[in-house]
Amino acid sequence: MAQFDPAAATQAYLAVLPPEAHAKATAYTQGGHWLLLWSAVVAVVIAWLVLRSGVLVKLRAWIEAKKSRPWLAALVVLLVDGAVEGVLGLPWSVYEDWWREKGYGLTSQPLAGWMGEHLMMMAISLVLSVVLAACLYALIRRAPKTWWLWGGGLVAFAFMVLMVLSPVFIEPLFNTYTPAPPGPVRDTVVAMAKANGVPSDKIYVYNGSKQSNRYTANVSGLFGTARVAMSDTMFKQGADIAEVKGVVGHEMGHYVHMHSIWLASGFGLLALISFFLVDRLFAPVAALVGAKGVQGLSDPAGFPVISIIIAVLALVGTPITSSMVRLAETDADKFSLERVNEPDGLAKALVKTIEYRAATPSKLEEILFYDHPAVGNRVRMAMDWKAAHPKPEMVP
Repeated sequence: MAQFDPAAATQAYLAVLPPEAHAKATAYTQGGHWLLLWSAVVAVVIAWLVLRSGVLVKLRAWIEAKKSRPWLAALVVLLVDGAVEGVLGLPWSVYEDWWREKGYGLTSQPLAGWMGEHLMMMAISLVLSVVLAACLYALIRRAPKTWWLWGGGLVAFAFMVLMVLSPVFIEPLFNTYTPAPPGPVRDTVVAMAKANGVPSDKIYVYNGSKQSNRYTANVSGLFGTARVAMSDTMFKQGADIAEVKGVVGHEMGHYVHMHSIWLASGFGLLALISFFLVDRLFAPVAALVGAKGVQGLSDPAGFPVISIIIAVLALVGTPITSSMVRLAETDADKFSLERVNEPDGLAKALVKTIEYRAATPSKLEEILFYDHPAVGNRVRMAMDWKAAHPKPEMVP
């Protein structure tokens, strides 16, 4: 029997898609890299426009004209700022999140349907972000020298609270989640869940094709609300039992290894560093952009200045945040291979994701931009595993 060649097997999997499909995926992916820059530019310009209009300064002055009520001023000013910036950014969101996805065949959702969901998410995000930002301003007022230290912990806590609440209160607003139906798929997944310490009653299928044609699954929630959910696009694209095992094994890896908690801690640390820089950079940036009437860092009317700083820091920090998530994704792949041992199933599933994530970027491109390992590398890891852990041959 010929010796199994992982490199040849990897190339065979990647060759399942024709060259024009790979070229389209590369164009989409590299265009997405540029979107990171342009999204930051749009965010900075919008924040600058709101700041230069002076509307937030006037609003804060009006609220505190008779009595100093910093908590009320913060809530109202932040709410108005978020609403105005959301409306001004809507054309860019339409292009980035709907028109471009439609052009690459990654969504079949009508514009009206997308718009309704986008506005609903805007409203939810506005409420959550205003509450979080108002808490940060309270910290700034009470601990002006160390607020950034407490702010990092606040962000980590908020991230975990959102993870707990999202599957119960937010995700059902956009999709219908139903337990995996009786049959071989459910039986297989339930057995996997029991074998790996994952709640076997938290395996769902959802109508992800409503928004996206992407082949995908996810794990969401935390503690008692955690669940594994498979998009119906998996089955519309012909996922077999081996693929389901490989993909769900990956998602179970996120759950078992508590990646959500590790990522919350990591993002909290990054928030702490970002807030420290905001504390040091606020005054010079405010002067640079002409923040007239803003009375220092504790003034909510200066929130657009913070938005500008955070937008630039987020862009510069993309390689860090992408690498954090990429490490978790790599670990989840390893978990799937070790616990499920379906390298071909995982490889078949990964190939179907190439349409929205080019398979063979340069190492530098992967480090800078990819929040998942490149598909070519993931398939190669699966084939290396297959070579090192051959399954016993079936004897007739």
